[in-house]
Amino acid sequence: MQAIANFQIECAMSISLSGATRVHFIVGDPIAQVKSPAGVTQLFQARGHEACCVPAHVAPAQLATWVSGVSLAQNVDGIIVTVPHKFAASGVCHSLSAAARFLGAVNVMRRDAAGRWHGDMFDGTGFVAAMHAQGYAVAGRKVLLVGAGGAGSAIAYALLQAGVSTLAIHDEDEQRRHSLMERLAALGLGAVVDGSADPTGFDAVINATPMGMKEGDPDPVDMSRLTATMWVGCVITQPAVSPLIAKARALGCASLTGAEMFAQVRDLMVDFLLERV
Repeated sequence: MQAIANFQIECAMSISLSGATRVHFIVGDPIAQVKSPAGVTQLFQARGHEACCVPAHVAPAQLATWVSGVSLAQNVDGIIVTVPHKFAASGVCHSLSAAARFLGAVNVMRRDAAGRWHGDMFDGTGFVAAMHAQGYAVAGRKVLLVGAGGAGSAIAYALLQAGVSTLAIHDEDEQRRHSLMERLAALGLGAVVDGSADPTGFDAVINATPMGMKEGDPDPVDMSRLTATMWVGCVITQPAVSPLIAKARALGCASLTGAEMFAQVRDLMVDFLLERV
């Protein structure tokens, strides 16, 4: 424990802050649970940029006003966007990447020299990058994805771009699920079908919902039907090992946690904010 404390103190002491520091916010509601400001700040500075990441707790009704306000500060270069603002934030951007435009959501915004905001979405590409980092190639796989919200939509889009053969989507909100399925099917990149809580017959199973964050939450899938040959992923970062991942590991499944996903997402967002992508 002392070694960990010493490492944290060393990181804090190595961070440079001055009047020349470039500022990036991470905005959400709530925001106290977010752990990324320190890691993002350290990554900025490890790459040779005097920049920092600062949390901002902003209610949905005030998001557009808040963005207008922070835009007055000439040393603000970027905004990382977390729940529940990912869809609304796309509406305050002046331009969007192809992925963000398709999804109607962003998780990061970069300001150009003229003060215009450009948005992108890396939740999906980060998740697929984390899969590949583990040596799991998704091309040709049959995947069950639970969740058609912001993270689920982004992961679904990225999976199809990565070449999955079949993507089954399960979400209790039938209208949201079918709307996403129709838009994804129009891409013509792979079969997009209705899914259920039964993971039988799938190569990979992914939970992109908050289910498992709170004690007593229902399981995202019927975990009694998981098998050791399946690859299992989850976007939840708290608890660090979700009940789904715990069950998968007990069976011997290859698995991916939300923290492992976010490490990839963070790197992609920092690249974007530093204009390297």
